Amino acid sequence: MGALFGKSKKASRVTEQDNAVLQLKIQRDKLKQYQKKITIQLEKERELARALLKEGKKDKAKLLLRKKKFQEGMLVKTDGQLDNIEQMVSNIEFAQIEAEVVKGLENGNNSLKRMHEMFSLDDVERIMDDTKDSIEYQQEINALISGGLTQEDEEDVLAELNEILQQSGESEENINLPDVPTDKLPSATKERERPSRQAVPAS
Repeated sequence: MGALFGKSKKASRVTEQDNAVLQLKIQRDKLKQYQKKITIQLEKERELARALLKEGKKDKAKLLLRKKKFQEGMLVKTDGQLDNIEQMVSNIEFAQIEAEVVKGLENGNNSLKRMHEMFSLDDVERIMDDTKDSIEYQQEINALISGGLTQEDEEDVLAELNEILQQSGESEENINLPDVPTDKLPSATKERERPSRQAVPAS
């Protein structure tokens, strides 16, 4: 029943490295809080040692200053620990960035491989040659349209035409053309006769 009504858990996007960084930052914050606490306590113990000296309690003041000195040493150690934590966090975060970059490069490389598999080198060369031929042909057409043919070009065209006709067993003079029709063409519609006007004699 619980499986039927229970909500399926989504896969967490938090990685092991994220957890490690989180734990390190928690420790860093705790150390900073400890440093703040010790710094305040050291100031209080210094004032207390001064008050003990005024009261003539030199031994107690000396003991208190020894304790203060020990705590100052602990404070220096926490500085080193904080530096180590900060360095570790930076290294992990940078490693995560590097991993993402490598993953992106891998995906890009796979995409390029798939694209290269679509066309072989011979296919690419063939397509490039066809494209080049098409461009050159279009340029020739454009040149003809824009500039026209010279007399020499016209002669070359006629020579090539005659050569093709000769290869097929014909020449320009021997081309069989349809006979000229001999029937008379129908006469055009006669003009309507106009009545001539007779001159009226003068009276």
